[in-house]
Amino acid sequence: MSTTTHRSSAGSRERLATDAALLRALHQIGDPLVLVNVWDAESARRVERSGGRAVATSSAAVAASLGLADGNAMPPAAAFDALGRIAAAVAVPVTADLESGYGLSADELVDRLLAAGGVGLNLEDSDHGRPGELIEAAAAAERLAAVRESATISGVDVVVNARVDTYLHRGADPEQLLAETVRRARIYVDAGADCVYPIRLTDPLLIGLLSDELPGVAVNANIAPSTTVPTLAAARVSRISIGPQAHSLAMADLERRAALLIGGGTLDA
Repeated sequence: MSTTTHRSSAGSRERLATDAALLRALHQIGDPLVLVNVWDAESARRVERSGGRAVATSSAAVAASLGLADGNAMPPAAAFDALGRIAAAVAVPVTADLESGYGLSADELVDRLLAAGGVGLNLEDSDHGRPGELIEAAAAAERLAAVRESATISGVDVVVNARVDTYLHRGADPEQLLAETVRRARIYVDAGADCVYPIRLTDPLLIGLLSDELPGVAVNANIAPSTTVPTLAAARVSRISIGPQAHSLAMADLERRAALLIGGGTLDA
């Protein structure tokens, strides 16, 4: 029996609906949900034990842990099997980075998310057929609306985090970049997104300006090494995540310690 099937049979739709409502309620402007993104069952357990109120995956970290490529290239079975193992390992709500949806229809995407035990998802507006480009905002909104409709029909009001990739790809004038981010964010919220995620936006000043333009909208920000959670909370974000940074730091530490040990040193060095 696969992990995904086990999780689906063990948890009722009522439990998933409760988890989704809890995850949504944790998005509070000025009192953000802090997510330390995970990649496997053990990293998820560690985050939960550290006080994590919810668990989020990083597609890049999950792909790396499986020896696969990121960039919407993971086989859906691999992505959802990993998600199933993560969700089965913790008691808190789980939200998944599902990139651009792996080519699945909205119905199948929601069905597989719920079968794996997830109650939230990221969907990005990068155009993986044209590296470095974004899909049209209207097309991204149509996909978000379809996911929202499928979730409503399923009986589980999953939390939809619309990733806005303007700061990832477009090196435009700062004012134009902010304006395009706001434009897309408004369109995505109108389509049914619960939260908007301008990935790689870490500057508290810019985040504050974005929040000013999106009153009442939940904003997901990334955090830079020199920035604190209270600083981003003051910029009125509702969610903070770190993407693959935890995995990258863990792997760098492993590599350093392995080199020391193999070179004749100790693990404590």
